[in-house]
Amino acid sequence: MAAPPVSPSAPDALRRRPVGVFDSGVGGLTVLHELLVQLPHEDFVYFADSARLPYGPRPREEIETFSLEVAEELLARRIKLLVVACNSASAAALPALRERLMQTTLGVDVLGVVQPGAAQAVAKTRNGRVGYMATEATVRSGAYEKAIAAVDPFVTVVGVACPQLVPLIERGSPFDERIVDAVRHYTRPLREAEVDTVILGCTHYPLIGPMLQRLLGRGVEIVSSGTAIARQVEHALGSRGLGNPSAAEGEYRFLTSGDPEALRASGTRFLQLPLGPVEHVALTSELAEVPR
Repeated sequence: MAAPPVSPSAPDALRRRPVGVFDSGVGGLTVLHELLVQLPHEDFVYFADSARLPYGPRPREEIETFSLEVAEELLARRIKLLVVACNSASAAALPALRERLMQTTLGVDVLGVVQPGAAQAVAKTRNGRVGYMATEATVRSGAYEKAIAAVDPFVTVVGVACPQLVPLIERGSPFDERIVDAVRHYTRPLREAEVDTVILGCTHYPLIGPMLQRLLGRGVEIVSSGTAIARQVEHALGSRGLGNPSAAEGEYRFLTSGDPEALRASGTRFLQLPLGPVEHVALTSELAEVPR
């Protein structure tokens, strides 16, 4: 369901509201970085649900519950648009999020990262074989297969679940042989399938882009959705007259359900810009043990 149009003469107070961005951890900061580059006058508020990381092994219903709870926290910060920077949450919770946020007075748009990445991959493939690497939840959902088929039903899609990558990347540098071995293992099915385009179906994966490129081969196009989703956000704000009228540099702030200092310590590496203060937010949904 599309959000209702907002008048081009919307009050400045409405247009000055921040854009909300959330992920299960710090990986979505790679998306926030592209948003800050492409939309320098907008304000952003980023939520890292680090206390419940990772989302990937969890059932769809639990991811949906967590995503709705995070969305409520961001609505309380009076956001004007929500970007779901987490692939697992985009795959599992987008319909529920759109239904909930459309009930608000403003009718807040919700954009996910799956569709932009799928469309970009279809545009880039030369041999009609596209691969993607993602969490178990994203692969299990079939979200990329559906999104790619909607653009071009004749493209062959090969998905690989990569359960070890998020914990290894979250651990941070120095990257060692364990992550190299894991990447080699996960890229093997894609090389064997002779895909010529690979979607990084998790926002953590751009941090190991050079390693992925080496092991996939230099002839393989790698697609991450940060640039494409930033373009979508710009169009969504423009079409509803919600672009920030200020010519000044926008602000960005951070919330986390986990340890604020841990987010600050690792966040700069992902964002490639300094992090300011990080606010801790206690979420209430019961945290089930992550399936092994």
